[in-house]
Amino acid sequence: MNLAEVHKTIDPYLIQMTPERLNIAVELLAYLADKESEDATKELSDIPGFIESFERGRRDAIHGRITPYKQLKRKY
Repeated sequence: MNLAEVHKTIDPYLIQMTPERLNIAVELLAYLADKESEDATKELSDIPGFIESFERGRRDAIHGRITPYKQLKRKY
């Protein structure tokens, strides 16, 4: 199901809900989004050397040791 279909399916339910139930739905959606983010972070942190590489890249960016995207060559 694409995003437009999801919205079309959800919208009629949202219109029928009381403000209290909508708040519960919002809390559930926020929880699910946080859980998804946590899962993605765990997945990345499980990659050997990822944290160190990420931190090195962050330090390089802070110190201006970056390559402007216009200078990057396409490999395809």
